Amino acid sequence: MNAQQPTGIPAKILCIGEALIDMICTDRGKSLSEGQHFLKKPGGAPTNVAAAIAALGGRVELLAKVGADPFGRELIGVMEAFGVSTRWIAIDTARFTTFAYVSLMEDGERDFVFNRGADGALNVQEVEAVDLSGVGIVHFGSATAFLPGPLQAAYYGLLQRSLRQGLLISFDPNYRQLLFREDQKSFVDHSWSFLHACHFFKVSDEEAMLLSGSATWKEAAIVLGERTKAVFAITLGKDGTLLRVGEKMEVVPSIAVKPVDTTGAGDAFVGAVLYQLSKALPVENDVDAWRRIVANANRAGARTCEYVGAMEAFGHLNYQIFD
Repeated sequence: MNAQQPTGIPAKILCIGEALIDMICTDRGKSLSEGQHFLKKPGGAPTNVAAAIAALGGRVELLAKVGADPFGRELIGVMEAFGVSTRWIAIDTARFTTFAYVSLMEDGERDFVFNRGADGALNVQEVEAVDLSGVGIVHFGSATAFLPGPLQAAYYGLLQRSLRQGLLISFDPNYRQLLFREDQKSFVDHSWSFLHACHFFKVSDEEAMLLSGSATWKEAAIVLGERTKAVFAITLGKDGTLLRVGEKMEVVPSIAVKPVDTTGAGDAFVGAVLYQLSKALPVENDVDAWRRIVANANRAGARTCEYVGAMEAFGHLNYQIFD
């Protein structure tokens, strides 16, 4: 990891991707087609990560696009309340803010549908205008960025800028089967462009198997370790997280909680990792340091599952949850 920062000053983190409104079905256990009642919540994977970082006390900026409507204004207001810098959130007067309709099943898993709007219109020119001064980490975590459109080109443009400036690059593919059910190969191919370039990435066990073409997450860990140079984590839910650092691989345990809603758990995990990295760049291949980082991130992810809605959960996050 080559990212540099002034001694004693936490690195600033830039998150790019979708900012959207989650419409959560409050008829628990009902699918979207069956549900009748919905609760509005701000969301979007990179938006969630930014909020989690800020809740923990980190310095973070969000690069996204919202509509010139009440929901876009709400997203900006919520981010500012968390302490996220919103100076790079663009406002689109021609498109509505993106919505995601979410149904929470009995086991805490989700059924969801995207109604895409302004988030996909973030363009190369808007990204090139971003001042990266003081930024040490750039996080790419948008499920929608690999769909055709301006955001895809902007995403790659920021990746190239980040590489040229020697910034630490974080990646979370956030696979959504609904978005890529007819073009899964496209998602996998785009993801590998970032897996090869990043310094740290987080995937779920299902994503690990998809991206590696493996039948089990253990086989996937081996393939990912052979094909990438990055430190990576494979989240395994209540069973903890597989951590791979250099040639070493181990499962870091999580903590026991009674899950209410898994929305945002992976984003809280990533936010906790990045917050800790921002305070101690570069970590390089220090296995002990990474073990502590992932154990703390497991705690953040688990605690998030105890609340409905990612932003509500992040309101309960702070560095004191860490060991």
